[in-house]
Amino acid sequence: MDRNPGLWLAVSVIVAIFLAVQLGALALVEPLKGAGLQPVENPQDPTNSLLYIAAILVMTGVMLAAFRYNGEWAIRGLIVLTGVYIAWIVFSMLLPPVVTLPVDGGVHGLAVAGAIALGIALLVYPEWYVIDATGAIMGAGAAGMFGITFGVLPALVLLTVLAVYDAISVYGTEHMLSLASGVMDLNVPVVLVAPTTLKYSFIEDDGPMDDGVSDEDDPTAGEEATGGDEPGDSDEDGEPMEDRDALFIGLGDAVVPTVLVASAAFFAPASVPTIGVGGFTTALPAVTAMIGSFVGLGILLRMVLKGRAHAGLPLLNGGVIAGYLVGALASGLSIVQALGLAPYL
Repeated sequence: MDRNPGLWLAVSVIVAIFLAVQLGALALVEPLKGAGLQPVENPQDPTNSLLYIAAILVMTGVMLAAFRYNGEWAIRGLIVLTGVYIAWIVFSMLLPPVVTLPVDGGVHGLAVAGAIALGIALLVYPEWYVIDATGAIMGAGAAGMFGITFGVLPALVLLTVLAVYDAISVYGTEHMLSLASGVMDLNVPVVLVAPTTLKYSFIEDDGPMDDGVSDEDDPTAGEEATGGDEPGDSDEDGEPMEDRDALFIGLGDAVVPTVLVASAAFFAPASVPTIGVGGFTTALPAVTAMIGSFVGLGILLRMVLKGRAHAGLPLLNGGVIAGYLVGALASGLSIVQALGLAPYL
């Protein structure tokens, strides 16, 4: 990577997106709970994770079938509508209600306008910065909502199972590679774009899959990271890594580990010390979980830039879990409390 400064730009974009998703999720957890958007009665129930995992498997099958039978338009439309809905929630939570529409007792005008604008931009001009900005907003909103849905134990179960599933789907069945190939052509923030030059145009790129670093299946589950060979060497299509115009990272790689970051912040006991981050204070285990996720991301990017396909979640989830446990134990929690097992023992 030292031979191509542009790769440092791409890595910086990826790191910035991860940071935006995590800080956004931390800023959203309290407003989301206050707005009554916690969808389960008992967020400490581990079976919540199993239901979500089952939903991922079903959605994966639906998407594979859609790509096989020329139903890409339906998947694209669904993702764009989902992005508009999540953006509306995020803007409603974070933007001041300067304009209120006289509908159903008052609707946040700026939130509606911003969400619709993002949806239109995705449909008519899906340039890389439009995709990345929308993806960061979607990622923060999704991670924040899942963070208040899953207590620490369900979040740990979720991340562990998804890491194993990710590894199997990339190194074993390889069906996620087929799924990633399909979603790359949808021009939606399922796969985020990190250019190696600011002149790069995702719209004009004829073959993003040939340039990628990592690919994803859906906004809530991370999958594999793929790349070319070492800088100076050529991959299968003959293009050196140092000549690539952009790298690609799946949105799910940012969202899934951030679920634990948000959960650690929201469900932290009152005795846990807090620390300032991003202009507000949050629980120490959430901060160390963030640090752990970036350690995992650094290792993943280093491996990917050597030119091999890798599952992202084993490293990312492993890093965020390790970071969380370090912070929880340093905060004075026992291992049983840190794992969320106290109610069951």
